[in-house]
Amino acid sequence: MPTINSVLGLIDTADMGFTLSHEHVIVSSAGIQYVYPEFIDREGTIERAIAQLSAARAEGLRTIIDVTTIDLGRDIRMLEQVSRESGVNIICATGTWRDIPRVFWTASPDVIAPLYIREIEEGIEGTGIKAAIIKVANDVGGVTPEGEIILRAAARAHKATGVPISTHTWAPERVGEQQVRIFEDEGVDLNRVYVGHSNDTTDTDYLVGLLEKGVWIGLDRYPGGRTPGTPDWEGRTQTAMRLIEAGFGHRIMLGHDWSVTLSIASREMQADRRRYNPDGYLFITRKVLPRLLELGATQDDVDNIMVNNPRRFFEGAP
Repeated sequence: MPTINSVLGLIDTADMGFTLSHEHVIVSSAGIQYVYPEFIDREGTIERAIAQLSAARAEGLRTIIDVTTIDLGRDIRMLEQVSRESGVNIICATGTWRDIPRVFWTASPDVIAPLYIREIEEGIEGTGIKAAIIKVANDVGGVTPEGEIILRAAARAHKATGVPISTHTWAPERVGEQQVRIFEDEGVDLNRVYVGHSNDTTDTDYLVGLLEKGVWIGLDRYPGGRTPGTPDWEGRTQTAMRLIEAGFGHRIMLGHDWSVTLSIASREMQADRRRYNPDGYLFITRKVLPRLLELGATQDDVDNIMVNNPRRFFEGAP
């Protein structure tokens, strides 16, 4: 069987099981946990993450794709401990999110790509824990000049290693199309590209256009509805159903973009977020999948979206 790197070592892709395609354990900023550890409730985050993921595992979850990069405060030893003690596989990422280090702004993609390659082939921060996905991000306003450098570096790291790419986008401005154009220019196999946060819009023409290019779509912001102009969870689920009806149930994946600790938000905002989604990593299991079945999706559709599609994405299956 094909294998994939998790934070606990190689696993068979067949053992990924029910997978959430875009999640986090902690979201912070680069280096904070090392330089100002008192700012981060690290032990509390670990305790809560183990509890939340253990509860989710009891309801069927087997794997999360944690797309936390260095500029999002990636804590690789935390992920290792949480995975071991919860029993949930965690796939970790290399790459760069929106807080692109200033030293990258004028760098060549060919200088940055080897940094990602090292984290894929040798391991992260001397731990030997290897990334299995490359995360990149472009948001409101589209691809900036420094954002383009990161996209091209990710493309070159992907071509050197075969590891797939996961993108953060702003779907209301169709930013995924800009990303795809750059990946096409770099000669990337679009079957290895996952365009995330695509359910911030209900524009199925945009989404189908991306799918027809050959990428995978991440409907990975649930419950949603907190940002003005973006759909609530019902609207997002209706969009998923329309894509299934259009014949693309084999090319979409679901996730929450949940994090146990979101340090880039105030404590008040974090508390409000937990009140808004008390189900955490289980919102999709408890709310979205039953609603999809009510709307007419089959159990095979659900199994594809939550089990088969993530496995096939990482295997590079056509």
